[in-house]
Amino acid sequence: MPRCKNCKEKFERRYFNQKFCLESNCVKAFSEHVKEQNWKKKKAKMQRDLQTLSELLKLAQVVFNRFIRMRDQNQPCISCGKKLRENNIDAGHYWSAGGHSNVRFDEDNVHAQCSRPCNKDLHGDLLNYQIGIQRRIGADRLIELNGRAHKGRKYSKDEVRDIIDLYKQKIKDLT
Repeated sequence: MPRCKNCKEKFERRYFNQKFCLESNCVKAFSEHVKEQNWKKKKAKMQRDLQTLSELLKLAQVVFNRFIRMRDQNQPCISCGKKLRENNIDAGHYWSAGGHSNVRFDEDNVHAQCSRPCNKDLHGDLLNYQIGIQRRIGADRLIELNGRAHKGRKYSKDEVRDIIDLYKQKIKDLT
């Protein structure tokens, strides 16, 4: 026999998965419990709906960058070719995320890179990055990437949410 979640007394279930007995104060507790659960669902939906596009893009960038770091963790730095050290890995963009929104979340455009010195001190070390990216993805894909980079792109909230979900799933697949 189960115990009531409110009064902790044993009771006989009248329906499947019953958690509260049918005493008046326990029924009131059950009612409050249901209201609280509904409020939590409503609140989560409201918070999701109130997220701005800017907030979603930041979250998408964090998730995407985490995926890139995980994907390339056994690769050398795209620019200098040295072995990457833990806590010194950036997801370096060949075409900048701010200026080239169309390739911001393009896996061909972003590769693991030494945080210091390559990405932060040498501003991406683009000359060596270009050599490394051509080795990694090939000249044809690099030319296609260059073409895609110069097209503008405006993301909708739903598109960004899809990107977040996609890369969260890819992270799960890698672990």
